[in-house]
Amino acid sequence: MTSTPQVRVPAHSRPAGGSTAAPMTHAQIMRALSGLLLGLFAAILSSTVVTNALPRIINDVGGGQSAYTWVVTASLLAVTASTPLWGKLSDQFSKKVLVQSALVIYIAGSLLAGVARNPATLISARVVQGLGGGGLSALAQVVLAAMISPRERGRYSGYLGATFAVATVGGPLLGGVITDTSWLGWRWCLLVGIPFALVALVVLQRTLNLPVLRRQVRVDWAGAFFVTAAVCLLLVWVTFAGDKYDWLSWQTYTLVGVSVALALVFLLVESRASEPVVPLRLFRNRTIALASVASLFVGLALFAGTVFFSQYFQLARGDSPTRSGVMTIPLIAGLFVSSTVSGRIITRTGRWKGWLLTGGVLLTAGTALLGMLRYDTPYLFVALCMTLMGLGLGTTLQNLVLCTQNQVAPGDLGAASSVVTFFRSLGGAVGVSVLGAVLTSRIGHYGSESVGRLSAQDQVAASKASGGGQLPDLETLPGQVRTWLESAYGHGIGDIFMYVAPVALVALLVTLFIKETPLRAASGLAQAAAQEVRDAEAAGDTPAPAPAPAPAPAPAPHKP
Repeated sequence: MTSTPQVRVPAHSRPAGGSTAAPMTHAQIMRALSGLLLGLFAAILSSTVVTNALPRIINDVGGGQSAYTWVVTASLLAVTASTPLWGKLSDQFSKKVLVQSALVIYIAGSLLAGVARNPATLISARVVQGLGGGGLSALAQVVLAAMISPRERGRYSGYLGATFAVATVGGPLLGGVITDTSWLGWRWCLLVGIPFALVALVVLQRTLNLPVLRRQVRVDWAGAFFVTAAVCLLLVWVTFAGDKYDWLSWQTYTLVGVSVALALVFLLVESRASEPVVPLRLFRNRTIALASVASLFVGLALFAGTVFFSQYFQLARGDSPTRSGVMTIPLIAGLFVSSTVSGRIITRTGRWKGWLLTGGVLLTAGTALLGMLRYDTPYLFVALCMTLMGLGLGTTLQNLVLCTQNQVAPGDLGAASSVVTFFRSLGGAVGVSVLGAVLTSRIGHYGSESVGRLSAQDQVAASKASGGGQLPDLETLPGQVRTWLESAYGHGIGDIFMYVAPVALVALLVTLFIKETPLRAASGLAQAAAQEVRDAEAAGDTPAPAPAPAPAPAPAPHKP
C-alpha cells in the first residue's frame, strides 16, 4: 500500500505537543516574514528608485521617450510574464529556495543595469531585474497565505502594504538624492538594492522554514513561453504605435493578430496541461475572475501614478529629482495609512468588501481630479489628489489578493495569488506603454498648438528642444521656451490621468459584483495538513500524528 507524503515541519515552528498544524504565534510569523519583507523591499526599491532619476538616465544613455517608457515597461513585462510561473512553482517546490533564487536573479540584474552604457543594455538588465522582482512579489503573497489564515491575514497584509509604501516613498527620495549627489550619480540608483537583497538572503536562510510537500513536478514550460510571447508582442505594438507606424496599419494588424493567436495557443496548452502555469479552472470561481479583472485596471492606475508623476514634477514644474521625490509623499502616505488601517480592521471584523468599494471610489475621484493638472496647478491641490489616489490604492491592492486566496484550496494558493498579481502587472505594463505613446502624442499636440506665440528666435530653440526624440534639459532653455515646454508636458500628463479615471471607474464597477464571503480561520499549512489526513483516511492509511489546529474564533456570520 502506498503511503501518503508527510509534511516535514521545522522544530522551531512545531509546538510542544508535536502538532504539525498548530497556528504559528505572532513572534514566529514576524521572524519568518522578516527576510521576506526585506527582499520585497529590495524588489520594490529597484522599480521606484529610478523614477526620479529616469529623465537624467535616459539623457545620459542617449534614449528618448520610447526608451523612458521601456525602461519601466521591460521590468513590468518580466514581472508579468514570470509571475504565474513563480506561483505555480511555489505549489511544487520549496518556497524558501524559490525566494532565494529570485533574490539571486534580482542581484544579477541590478549589477548588469548598474554598468549599462546604452538603452538596449539597460532595458535588458531591467528584464532580468523584473524576473527576480516578479518572484519576490508573487512569493511574498504565497508565503503569507501558507502561514496565516485569511481571517488573520488582513493584519499581516498591512505589513506588506506598509513595506510597499516605505519602499515606494523611500525609493524616489533616495534616487533623487543619489542622482543629485555628484560623487555618486544615477548608476548607484540601480545598485542600491543589492545590499538589502544580500541581507535578505542571509536572514531568509535563518528564519524562513516552511514544510515542503513532496509532489511530482511537471513544469508547464510551453504555457510560460506562449503567455510571455503574447504579452511581449502586445507591448511592442502599443509602444511603437503612433510613433513608428500608425495605430491602424499593417504593422498593427500583424502584431495584434499574432499576439491574439499566441494567446489562443496559450489557452489551448493550459486546457491540456497536467500542471498548467495558470489553471483555467480557477476562473470558474466568480470572485477570482472578477478580482483578476479589477486587478488589471487597478494595476494600470498604480503604475501610471508612479511613472508619470516624476515626469510631471521634473519636466512640467522644473523640480530636481530629490524635490520630485518629496512631492510624491502624499501619494505614498495615503497608501501607507489605508493599507495598514484597513488590514487591522479587516482582521478585527472579518469584513473586506466595503474597503474594496471605498478604495475604488477614492481612486476614481483622485485620478479624475488629477486630469485637471497643468504646469502651474497649485501644489496643495495636487497633493490632495495624490492623497485620494494613495488611499484608494492602499485599500484595493492587498484586498483583491485576500479575497482570491480565501476562495482556493491550499494546493492552489500559489497559482491563485500569482494570477491576481499577473493581471495587476499586465495592466501596469500595457497601461504604461499605451499611456507613454499617448503622452508623446499629446505633448506634440499642445506644443504645436502654442508654438506660434513664441518669437521667431524662440521657435528655433523650441524646435531643437523638442526634436530628435530626446527628453529636454530644461536648464538649458530660454525662459519663454521653457515655459512653453513645461505647459505642453503639464497639459499632456493631465490628459493621461483623465484617461486613467474611467479605467479606475471600471475597476470599481467590477468589484461591486464580488460577493463577500466569511474569511477562513485556518492557514494554508493547516488546511493542507487537514486535507492530507482526510486523504490518508480515505485511502486507509494511518499518517504520523498531526492533530487538527487549535480552533480559532470564527468570524460572526454576516450576510454578503
